[in-house]
Amino acid sequence: MVFQVLSSLLLALTAARASSALLPRVDVPAPFNSSLFKDFNVSRGLNYHYYAVPADTGKPTLLFLHGFPSTSYDWRHQVAFFQDKGYGLLVPDMLGYGGTSKPLDPQLYVSSLITKDIIDILDAESIEQVVVIGHDWGSKIASRLANYFPERFLAYAFLVVGYTTPDFFATPFEEKLRLDKLVLGYQRFAYWDFMASEGADQFILDHLDSFWNVTYTNDTTHSITADPLAVLAAFNSTEATPADYITPEERAIQLEAIRQGGIAAPLNWYKIARGTLEMQDDKGIPQENALICSPIFFGAALRDYITGSAPIFLAGALVASNSTATIREYNSDHWLQQALPDQVNGDLLEWIEGLDLDLGGVYQYH
Repeated sequence: MVFQVLSSLLLALTAARASSALLPRVDVPAPFNSSLFKDFNVSRGLNYHYYAVPADTGKPTLLFLHGFPSTSYDWRHQVAFFQDKGYGLLVPDMLGYGGTSKPLDPQLYVSSLITKDIIDILDAESIEQVVVIGHDWGSKIASRLANYFPERFLAYAFLVVGYTTPDFFATPFEEKLRLDKLVLGYQRFAYWDFMASEGADQFILDHLDSFWNVTYTNDTTHSITADPLAVLAAFNSTEATPADYITPEERAIQLEAIRQGGIAAPLNWYKIARGTLEMQDDKGIPQENALICSPIFFGAALRDYITGSAPIFLAGALVASNSTATIREYNSDHWLQQALPDQVNGDLLEWIEGLDLDLGGVYQYH
């Protein structure tokens, strides 16, 4: 999975605040309607900030889950597209990001807890079932929603990062690196060491523009030709050309979200994966829910060499479901939904329209 300057006073404030406290924020511009953002305290007392659009009659609600180092703004192209077509939308800032709570305890980020948070939001909105669409770490949560609450989801779309099986984190981190070196010739997850290390948050904030250029770079081959740790440690902005599909205005909005909220809380998503917290948490997944029994969409990014989505998750999409798997390949980097929004939106729409809604509100795939 791929990574994405606060003043010293703001950093100190972030660390000192209670886990449920929020930093000042400015809701993102169009296509988002500021009046449609909500805040809700889930059952464990944490606040979630999310965008909610009611569905037109006969249309399902789509739940979009972003990854690192992002906010709900990652889905701006999808919001514009599906909102105009009458689909219901739920687009949260995930835990640690944007207007959502930013606890600093890694244990609060395990999947069993975050999936329950999402269900709490569905219940608060009185929505029985949705189609969930995940990207990056959001795909991991979409996977766990399938494992813990399959009855609440009509179908699952995974972008770049595919279905994360219940035993994915059972392999120790060091063994993952060794196997990657043998199979791929490079250690694609080596950067998790940096992300989970003490002081990584301050280092990123001190080099935020360079961090951005490396994270959203036009040249994705650096993850093959160079040691990922060396690339991250250098953060040499002169060697990384930022992606041209993100406008200067969009870049400014996304960087400001990081400056306002800090990066310490989002790095917990790596800490639980780098250590054993996620592995231990996944032991609670019911074995009978390991196989997804609803339709799956997988969008593979052929130029994302860190997640290795093309060779690894293509096969996973086929074996993870005993129902229907729809697979699309894109000549894209990790940020698929931002890089190729027209293609992605069109393919998602075609797939979703294959979920026929009857008058009783039940979807059938054909």
